[in-house]
Amino acid sequence: MRVFISADIEGTAFTTIWPETDHGEEEYPAAARQMTMEVKAACEGAIAAGADYIVVKDAHDGGRNIDLNEMPKCVEVIRASNGSPRTMVEGIEAGFDAAMFIGYHSAAGKIGNPLSHTFTTKTTRVLLNGEDCSEFMIYSWCAAYYGVPTVFLSGDKMLTEDSAHLHPMLKTVWAKDGYGGYTRCRQPQLVCDLIRQGTEEALKQDLSKAMCELPKHFDLQISYKEHRDAARYVNYPGFEMVDSHTIRMQTDDYYEFLRCVPFVF
Repeated sequence: MRVFISADIEGTAFTTIWPETDHGEEEYPAAARQMTMEVKAACEGAIAAGADYIVVKDAHDGGRNIDLNEMPKCVEVIRASNGSPRTMVEGIEAGFDAAMFIGYHSAAGKIGNPLSHTFTTKTTRVLLNGEDCSEFMIYSWCAAYYGVPTVFLSGDKMLTEDSAHLHPMLKTVWAKDGYGGYTRCRQPQLVCDLIRQGTEEALKQDLSKAMCELPKHFDLQISYKEHRDAARYVNYPGFEMVDSHTIRMQTDDYYEFLRCVPFVF
């Protein structure tokens, strides 16, 4: 079994403030360690379910957060980025049996995580087909674009609840809950245990029934804090101005949507 894992940090067990997510900050090493442990637990659950080849995309910031020495020997880790539209799922392709997402966070403007955002803190809200658009939504649909079903998600509680409808066989584990500026965190080792168990259960399902159906049309609206950002990014081909802070693009081609993401956030 071939499994793809994408890992972020803002939805892991205890990250609450931005310095915990940034290289060079005093609080960062502990958060990177927890990210590593949650990914390791996901890999162990996948192996227990029969996976013999796992690719992990280190998808936070510069992609240099996971300690590779903690990974099982059947795991390959993709670090850094080459600018591909696949971004947080760089390396995804047809042939993987399933995709899983670890440490993901709520979308821009959502109150369930102090670190809620969609790619950047420049935006106040991002809507895709009228729904708050999380990074999980974008890149789990990217996996589906390549024919790979998504079966597992861990992150903050609001994200797991908001995302339950996106994939028919999706199993979830929440690592923390939040309200405004605080988090209420599960014990980190417990989170790893739940991820290990959840990923194994997710991959033991009938994966032939796990594929979601992508929409036929994609309507993206991005609202920025600063009107000057809207005035700048509306120049990307296909966008129009909705109001002084909001731009919009519509397309039937999901790859065209993916292509715009690195340029307008």
